[in-house]
Amino acid sequence: MTLRRKFMLAIILLVFIPIIALGVFSYVNFAAAMERKTSEFYYTSLLETDRKLNYALAEINGISDVSIVQPLVQQFLKRHLQQSQLSINSGTNEDRQLTADLNNLLLAHPKINSLSLYSKHELLYYSNPEARITLDVLLKSPWYPRMTKLLGRPLWLGPYENPNLTDNPMQLTHSRTIKDYYTLEDIGTLVLTVKTDMLDTIFWEASTLNQGDILLLNDEGRVLFSKSGQNLGKQMQFPFLSSSAYHPAQSYRDKYNGLDTFITYVPSALEGWHLVALTPVDEVMKDSRSIRNITLGLLLISLLMVFLFDRMFVARLVKMIGTVVRGMKRVEIGQFNANEFESPYDHVKDEAGALLHGFKRMSSQIGELITRVEEEQKRKKQAEMQALMSQINPHFIYNSLESINSMAVLQGNREISRMVISLGKLLRISISENQELIPLAMEIEHVKNYLLIQKFRFEDKIDFELDVQDSLKNIACMRLIVQPIVENALYHGIEQMNGKGLIQIRAFEYRQDLIIEIADNGLGMSSERFEEVFLETFSEAAKHKRKGVGMRNVHERIRIRFGEPYGLMVCSSMNEGTIVRIRIPIFISDYTYSQNGDKGADNHR
Repeated sequence: MTLRRKFMLAIILLVFIPIIALGVFSYVNFAAAMERKTSEFYYTSLLETDRKLNYALAEINGISDVSIVQPLVQQFLKRHLQQSQLSINSGTNEDRQLTADLNNLLLAHPKINSLSLYSKHELLYYSNPEARITLDVLLKSPWYPRMTKLLGRPLWLGPYENPNLTDNPMQLTHSRTIKDYYTLEDIGTLVLTVKTDMLDTIFWEASTLNQGDILLLNDEGRVLFSKSGQNLGKQMQFPFLSSSAYHPAQSYRDKYNGLDTFITYVPSALEGWHLVALTPVDEVMKDSRSIRNITLGLLLISLLMVFLFDRMFVARLVKMIGTVVRGMKRVEIGQFNANEFESPYDHVKDEAGALLHGFKRMSSQIGELITRVEEEQKRKKQAEMQALMSQINPHFIYNSLESINSMAVLQGNREISRMVISLGKLLRISISENQELIPLAMEIEHVKNYLLIQKFRFEDKIDFELDVQDSLKNIACMRLIVQPIVENALYHGIEQMNGKGLIQIRAFEYRQDLIIEIADNGLGMSSERFEEVFLETFSEAAKHKRKGVGMRNVHERIRIRFGEPYGLMVCSSMNEGTIVRIRIPIFISDYTYSQNGDKGADNHR
């Protein structure tokens, strides 16, 4: 995959996908919240509508209750049971009084349209000829059995539910069985037709969303009334009416009149009626569409910005990096001339331009360095040849020292003999040994010979103590790491003091590491002096005077060989002396070392 495609993939993953995910998440959650709020709103509105409907119909129920228990009505109906030919239209004073009472009680209410009073044998009285229904027709009405089962309680029929009202079906029907006040025997039937004005008022006051509607349905799905006045009398299909898992109050989405509609329903307190609220889903989701549009807008803007970013920055950056890559390939085959890969972006001053310019400078410098190294290698080889030619054979040195020792013995000068012997052993380790790791005993022997030679120089000014356990003598130790520390103790700590100097060298095991401690009672060092000694920040004269291996060199050799935890630790104070601890890991040398310097057999733990 090219770098440019990686940039585009990163932008898609970091910009497009988060924006799309955020938009979808916000839209889905907001839409769900809107549906939940709409459901709660309509649930409350439908409950309030049902409460008002019950209140309005209860008023008619109260008037009807008062009418049917009137003594005049009760007595007339009971007499009719005994005299089947007795009619309310006989013209007697009692008949006229009954008619007046019924009209005053029932028809005086502005919402009641008509009344019909039946005995168990015939229609006794009707106030409106258009609403006249014979007893035979009444008994054959589909709703009559439901009324008788209510045992005197009123049965309400909505508009279009009473098939007997053919001329004006837009009426409510109130019917009930009249019972004897004392024996509760059925003695007649009362039927009232009620205007739908009360429904208009109730449904008009019901709260709905824009373009929303509220329906009053019966169990068959027939629209008894609607706020909008649409689909009156039509039978509609609603799943919750026929579902066995009918929930008393619920919301769902379905098709209504060909539109995706949000439907909320609750059962009415009146048996067989349901209140249903309808709102187009587009209207419910109208506010959530703004979030969708904002998301799409942000996505389009991001797409445009990414396109501009690709054209103005990514393409240029990729071309500049491509220029650098081509230059690197030329460097791989040894072409270091920066002028050979010119770029149209040489004038760019940003970080990418700095990278290109830096690579060109680096290429030129590498070419110059390679040329310089080649020349230095030639000079080095020439110098090595000259040094090889002038190198003295170590055996010649040892033979010369042996001759000097023999002459000193013959002349009886034991001190010169001991000094020559120590010098020979010192040179044997310094010159002859070509291994980096030697036994600790060999390193201590080398330091001992060095101190013996120095005692001849300083006479009684110095003394030394060696404390090394026999179990540690064959532990491997880096070559020439103790003698430079001892040399620093002599020249920087003891040489300039007035009293006698003491150097103590001891080796011990600590936490599976070897610790070699060199302590002196010299002048000690200040922080400035420590920097000169350890960091070797000497003056030019001191550098020419000093030819040995410094403490810093020993520290860096140990770090390079064994790693970060190992090296030197220096503790010093003015006029209190100095302690230097060398820390190296413990492992056994692959050969033993005897006092005479000969190599022995392998010895492993």
